[in-house]
Amino acid sequence: MGRMLIGLGAVLIVVGLLVMLGERLPIRLGRLPGDIVIRGKNNSFYFPVVTCFLVSAVLSLLMWLLNRR
Repeated sequence: MGRMLIGLGAVLIVVGLLVMLGERLPIRLGRLPGDIVIRGKNNSFYFPVVTCFLVSAVLSLLMWLLNRR
C-alpha cells in the first residue's frame, strides 16, 4: 500500500509539472496533429483523438512496467 501511494504521488508530481510547463514543451497535449476540431459560426467541437491515443499508450506502458514483478 505504501509503495502504491508513493508511486501515485510521483505520478501526480510529474503530471503537475507537465501542466505547469505545458506551453513551453515542444509537444502540446491537446493540440497534436490529428486532433479533431470543427468550428462553426456560433460553436466549436473539439475531440483530441491523437492525444487520447498517446496518453493511453503511455499509461498502458506505465502500468505494464509497474505490474512486472
